[in-house]
Amino acid sequence: MEQNSSCLSARIQSLAVSATLAMSQKSQELKAQGIDVINLSVGEPDFNTPDHIKDAAKKAIDENFTFYSPVPGYMSLRRAIADKLSRENGLAFAPEQIVVGNGAKQAICNVVLAVVNPGDEVVIPVPAWVSYVEMVKLAEGKAVTVSAGIESDFKITPAQLEAAITDKTRAIILCSPSNPTGSVYSKTELQALVDVLARHPRVIVIADEIYEHINFTGSFTSLGSFPEIANRVVIINGVSKAYAMTGWRIGYCAAPLWLAKGVTKLQGQYTSGASSIAQKAAEAAYNGPQDCIARMRDAFERRRDLVVELASAIPGLKVNRPEGAFYLLPEVTAYYGKKTPDGKVIETSGDLAMFLLQDAHVAMVDGAAFCAPGYIRLSYATSDDNIREAMRRVAESLAKLK
Repeated sequence: MEQNSSCLSARIQSLAVSATLAMSQKSQELKAQGIDVINLSVGEPDFNTPDHIKDAAKKAIDENFTFYSPVPGYMSLRRAIADKLSRENGLAFAPEQIVVGNGAKQAICNVVLAVVNPGDEVVIPVPAWVSYVEMVKLAEGKAVTVSAGIESDFKITPAQLEAAITDKTRAIILCSPSNPTGSVYSKTELQALVDVLARHPRVIVIADEIYEHINFTGSFTSLGSFPEIANRVVIINGVSKAYAMTGWRIGYCAAPLWLAKGVTKLQGQYTSGASSIAQKAAEAAYNGPQDCIARMRDAFERRRDLVVELASAIPGLKVNRPEGAFYLLPEVTAYYGKKTPDGKVIETSGDLAMFLLQDAHVAMVDGAAFCAPGYIRLSYATSDDNIREAMRRVAESLAKLK
């Protein structure tokens, strides 16, 4: 029998390709042809990993940290994470409740696979990161999306949350600061959601806090800090965003002990422990000087102000002012029905994103990938000069639509 993609499992065939990675690949292909593409599609700090963290990795190699690491991570790193959670967030997790994985992405997927049975529902406020829905699919669960638009800064209400929860709801995934919107829930807003969740004790609360430190509000409240639900909150975090360590692939979950044990059991069967050297680097990140975080956050805030100013000046783009992360999610439906210079009609936000890649040579991501059709996501984790040039090109190209 001839082998082809139809021979793949139904599980794999049901999954969507990551739209952010797909758009990044398309931009790389154009670059390979000699085209000057500005890539605003990937959520990755453009800073280098701080030197003291790199030095720790070099030291780890010299000290022969080159053998298999424990499945849930080195105890020294798990202690450092527990200390961070106590020091910065006021959360009491024992090292045994922390499982280190290959990035926060694996940590989230581990938790979903560990708690979701076929047919279970997982509530996901949208717009949401591209992988949440796909992870729920992988666990044979059902994603129940709850929509919030730009008028509410993409934040759901307690009434919406209550309406979404059923007797089949097993978990909710909440990301604040958010990818793709940059929205940050205040302590008051979180308390209102917690009041709802407190009435549903079966629901596991997965708090994706990977953008915790890229936050322009002056304060951050962890979902784990609310006593009403603390015994069923899972904190997801890692070093990728705060310390510019995306390629090191270190993230973690901090969870109730029964769940941490389940995640360790799962991870032990399909990846084992994360990179030994990257773990020692992450340990230095948590235990070392933290001034690098503030420097990078200040740069992102300046870029946020710049991109909001420039995007707001482009006719047809509807823009809000994100309070964290490094994304802007403009609404673009004003361009629906307009024609490109070669006569193609813009019918979707995907059409517009592709037009901007081909005409402006600026890579952004269709909002539909984040369950937000009618929007496009751009990452401003790039230089001020790139932001200015990208917005100039976008304005010029959009003016061609008639």
